[in-house]
Amino acid sequence: MHDIGKNIVGVVLACNNYEVIDLGVLVPCEKILAAAVERKADVIGLSGLITPSLDEMVHVAKEMTRTGCTVPLLIGGATTSAAHTAVRIAPEYGPGVVHVLDASRVVNVVSSLLSPESKPAFMADVASRQGRQREDFAARRARKPLLSLSTARERRQGFDWAAVDIPRPEFLGTRAFAEVPLADIVPFIDWGPFFSAWELHGRFPDILSDEVVGAEATKLLADAKKLLARIVDERRFTAKAVVGFWPCNAVGDDVEVYSDESRSAVETVFHLLRQQQEKPQGQFNHCLADFIAPRESGRIDYIGGFAVTAGHGVEAFAASFRAATDDYSAIMSQALGDRLAEAMAEMFHKRAREACGFGRTENLSHADLIREKYRGIRPAPGYPACPDHTEKPILFRQLGAEAATGIALTESCAMAPASSVSGWYFNHPESKYFGVGKVGRDQVDDYARRKGWAVAEAERWLGPYLDYDKG
Repeated sequence: MHDIGKNIVGVVLACNNYEVIDLGVLVPCEKILAAAVERKADVIGLSGLITPSLDEMVHVAKEMTRTGCTVPLLIGGATTSAAHTAVRIAPEYGPGVVHVLDASRVVNVVSSLLSPESKPAFMADVASRQGRQREDFAARRARKPLLSLSTARERRQGFDWAAVDIPRPEFLGTRAFAEVPLADIVPFIDWGPFFSAWELHGRFPDILSDEVVGAEATKLLADAKKLLARIVDERRFTAKAVVGFWPCNAVGDDVEVYSDESRSAVETVFHLLRQQQEKPQGQFNHCLADFIAPRESGRIDYIGGFAVTAGHGVEAFAASFRAATDDYSAIMSQALGDRLAEAMAEMFHKRAREACGFGRTENLSHADLIREKYRGIRPAPGYPACPDHTEKPILFRQLGAEAATGIALTESCAMAPASSVSGWYFNHPESKYFGVGKVGRDQVDDYARRKGWAVAEAERWLGPYLDYDKG
């Protein structure tokens, strides 16, 4: 729900004497445009945290055109890119759309847009670069057509399922953890992404000695650890989790989850997508379902799921700092909530591997855990290996996640509290992360059929991944 980058942008602009009107999150288009008219805004900014935001940005751009808006539109956030902005958003709004890579650049962008002397040349340069990006996108699409879905499936990774080690978890069903001690989570924190949230880029711990940002990174980490100690000591955040394992089999590119090990009744189905890009000989077109024993193998398999949150209390704690005009500590508390949530995901994945037996002999260092030098993966709906966020409600129902953890899903399938992580456990020895990439019309049609959707609904949720223009 929150976007730390957006908050930092607001602080940076405010510190440079710009008035920032933050309307919050999940704001409908009509409210944004009404506020822009009422407050006589010079620039409108949109921040996208999850992929459904990208289509909403296109909608906002169209509405700005329809209503006769003329102010520049700024695009930023974790899921956005200069290429998507150029190809999908900019063509919908003539007065100008600018992608802002990070908070450190926003002041120069805004000052250029608000200067009558600088704006024409600045926007001409933006338009020129976006034109080249659209040309490059069209050329890549023409040069590398996707495989048909049937051909991609023929090029799946195959296994000798009679020989694959399929561990049975020590329990089936779900286990909930009402309040996980924060002190237990802290050792699993990966500090690397923490610095990226603050627009400091470099590999941890090397960033601490970097000639350019080392001093600032070191101070930032010290401040973070001091506030983290307070959060733990005062139990400012409440951490909750639920983990589950269920018998399953792959059926095509879907995973059927069964009520019990007799496999007599299908309890739910997870729908997955397959890579369709042409690959060099010897490489496979992956789908997560490939790592689950197919029904025709005669073997039963097991899939896991989890939902964890460290977010209860984060926004209230951040609000207390904002009330005291301490934006730095407010953003810091949100960033720490995110780090604790990710650390929880790592901690419970370790417990899940132990529950399946093979994790009990890992003996991994903290660095090994961060580099994921273990068997198994925990991919999440809405991310590269499964870009459809609507698999999240299916997983949540299977886990009973909202009742167990207090995590709710918004209409766009974002998790609230924001400092939350959810996903599946795949235990296959060769399971790995990958990106589905672009998908063709044939796969979208097939996926819509499997989900029981109209094709337009599949296109709405898979918008950024479509290899064709929607009608």
